[in-house]
Amino acid sequence: MFQGSMVALVTPMTEDENVDEASLRRLVDYHIDNQTDAIVAVGTTGESATLGHDEHCEVIRFVVEQVAGRVPVIAGTGSNYTAEAIEYTRCAAEAGANACLLVTPYYNKPTQEGLYQHYKKIAEAVPIPQLLYNVPGRTACDMLPTTVKRLSAIDNIIGIKEAVGDTARMRELLAISSEQFAIYSGDDGTSLELMLLGGKGGISVTANVAPKAMHEMCQLAIKGDRAGAEAINQRLMGLHQKLFVEANPIPVKWAVQTMGLISPGIRLPLTPLSEQYHEVVKQAMVQAQVL
Repeated sequence: MFQGSMVALVTPMTEDENVDEASLRRLVDYHIDNQTDAIVAVGTTGESATLGHDEHCEVIRFVVEQVAGRVPVIAGTGSNYTAEAIEYTRCAAEAGANACLLVTPYYNKPTQEGLYQHYKKIAEAVPIPQLLYNVPGRTACDMLPTTVKRLSAIDNIIGIKEAVGDTARMRELLAISSEQFAIYSGDDGTSLELMLLGGKGGISVTANVAPKAMHEMCQLAIKGDRAGAEAINQRLMGLHQKLFVEANPIPVKWAVQTMGLISPGIRLPLTPLSEQYHEVVKQAMVQAQVL
């Protein structure tokens, strides 16, 4: 079972939009040095939507190699084409990832039965541990708790990253959690409350910028130390909010670049952070004590 602060890692790119392996190597080591509990490679924040098939698999392999067993690696392998999701998941398993994270099929708008059959087929095809990922704000597809409960009975489906950010939804999901099936936050602004209620951690955008503080906050929250966790979370609240002033990962890549950790590249159709937001994000970084 994974727990704590799991960074939704950005994929560094050069200004000509190629994957920057030198920056990626440095970024992986930075997170391990700053106590990030697990690394999620090639999720939404990692620009999975604009990586080609070979690039997608290569970034997973590269991260697994650089991590070298020091922390768990969770590979983003979701797709709105079930057969492609199986290919990505198989690639991640062969690379040595510890688990896979599979976003709900976007654009297709499947039924709840379609979602069940999609995830069931992937789980049966590749025996690696798998996490569901529900983020209807991006996918136009909401996986309901009743469907999650059905899927939780499949042995290698071990949890869900839930990004709805609604307390009622959190409680519904926590009611079906167990030692074998964990609930993780996909929404930094509400991750503290989820962990205090019994969630096992968060897959975090903020952790790209403030990894040590996110690790400490998560550990305190999981232990039930509300006062200690809230003190850290208050400092991070600006990042939780301002890293979304434009579409993720635009602001977070600008922030991590400002910290000198990556080169400035981002892939079209995404563009660099608008100048009007530079000071907004910078002030959130100052509040979080990372600048």
